[in-house]
Amino acid sequence: MAVICLIPQLALSQSQCRQALAMGLDISGSVDSQEYRLQLDGLAAALESPEVVAKLLASPETVIELSIYEWSGPGHQRMLQNWTALTSESVISGIADRLRRTTRIPVDPSTGLGRAMLYGAELLSQRPDCWSHSLDLSGDGQSNSGPRPQDVRQDPRLRNVVVNALVIGASVPDRDLTSYFEAYVLHGIGSFTIQARSFKEFESAMIKKILRETQGMMVSDASPPLHVSDQ
Repeated sequence: MAVICLIPQLALSQSQCRQALAMGLDISGSVDSQEYRLQLDGLAAALESPEVVAKLLASPETVIELSIYEWSGPGHQRMLQNWTALTSESVISGIADRLRRTTRIPVDPSTGLGRAMLYGAELLSQRPDCWSHSLDLSGDGQSNSGPRPQDVRQDPRLRNVVVNALVIGASVPDRDLTSYFEAYVLHGIGSFTIQARSFKEFESAMIKKILRETQGMMVSDASPPLHVSDQ
C-alpha cells in the first residue's frame, strides 16, 4: 500500500517546464572578432546577473529550459548550449563559463535571418511539453541570403512560437533596423524588440530582454495554463 501511495507523490514532485527559450546569436560577416566576444561574454554576464538569476530560478516547480546557438548564413547554425533546465545558480554559471570558453570558427559571412528563425523553431519543437516557446534572436543587419524572414513567419513550425529580437546598432543613421525587425521578424502575441546602440551595450540590453522575456506567469501549483480546447 505504501508504494502505491508514493507514486502520485513522485509524479507531483517532478518539475515541469513553464518556458522553452532558444537564443540565437548573429555572427555574420558584419560582426568582427571583438564584437563576437562582446556578444558571447555579454550573454554570459547577463545570465549571471543577480536579477536575472532570481527571475530564472523564481519557480522551482516550473523551470525554464534554455538552448543557445549562433547563426550567420543559411548553412551555418552551431549549437553553443543544448537544452538545459535552469535549476540552480551552478547550472547557470556552467552555461556562462561555456560561452566564455567558446571560440569563433570560419563561417558563411552572409546574414540568413529566415533560416536562423527556422532553426530556432526546430529546436523548440524538441520541447513540446513546455507551456510556452520563445525564440530570442540578436541581429545587427537585415537578412540577405536564404529564405526571407517575412516568408518564414508563415511556416507551421513557428505557429506557437513567440519571436523576439535584440537589435544591435539600432541608432546607426540611415539604417532603421528596429523597424525592419518589427516588420519582418517579430512573431506572436506579445513579441517585442530591445535595442542596443552597439555591441558594447549588448550585456545591459540582454539583461532587459531576458527579464522581459521571462516575466510570464509564475505558477506555484505546477498546473499548465488552460487552453480554450481544454474547457
